[in-house]
Amino acid sequence: MFLETLFMFVKVFAVGGGICVVAQLLINYTKITAGKILVYFLLAGVLLQAVGVYQYLVDFAGAGATVPICGFGYLLADGAIKGAKESLFKAITGGITSAAMGITAAIVFGYIFSLIFKSKSKKN
Repeated sequence: MFLETLFMFVKVFAVGGGICVVAQLLINYTKITAGKILVYFLLAGVLLQAVGVYQYLVDFAGAGATVPICGFGYLLADGAIKGAKESLFKAITGGITSAAMGITAAIVFGYIFSLIFKSKSKKN
């Protein structure tokens, strides 16, 4: 039992950390902006799920594959694919439906932290 749990943590850390390492290398060694890297990773999650590859990564690594931004792309694509089996409308709304909890958490916690902390501009 302990070894299974430990192995699960290792898999999650390795996959999630690997995704973050790739992003950090892109930030350090290319002139691609952080915003573009986020969009590329999100689109990579969508495309990998569209061809059926990302689900294997999620099954293997769990949160290590779903927590990074490419996991959000995976959720959007997965919801749209499942919704498309029912109707065109559900294909359009399925992605947002599947990611609703994460979107709601981001909005709620963003609002709470905006009340707690005061924003400051960077001084160059």
